[in-house]
Amino acid sequence: MSKPFSPVVLVARLRALLRRAAEGPEPSISVGSLRVEPARRRAWLGDDELLLTARELALVRYLMHRADHVVSKTEILEHVWDQAFEGDANVVEVYIGRLRRKLSPCPDVGIDTIRGMGYRLSGRGR
Repeated sequence: MSKPFSPVVLVARLRALLRRAAEGPEPSISVGSLRVEPARRRAWLGDDELLLTARELALVRYLMHRADHVVSKTEILEHVWDQAFEGDANVVEVYIGRLRRKLSPCPDVGIDTIRGMGYRLSGRGR
């Protein structure tokens, strides 16, 4: 910060720094043999690293947090894209298709389509 500065601004910045430091990095998430390390922005399928785009990684993270629950396209758009997204909702189908192809070598993790409701990431054979 450059001088002169407001004490209110200083206190606000210090609180933000302390809050970020207290939260720490998000722990890794696993479903079956799929593992994501959000802090490193990397994903693995067994011992093999998955090459995911930023959007694919965000989508798989959201599905993993909601594993074994049905998630609608609307929910995915709100959490992975943003509420101001004005594109076609079918973009979700495109990204789900990409993730399915990348997860296909692994028999114990899959993305199921629940007709009329949405998608569910499941760890099969758990």
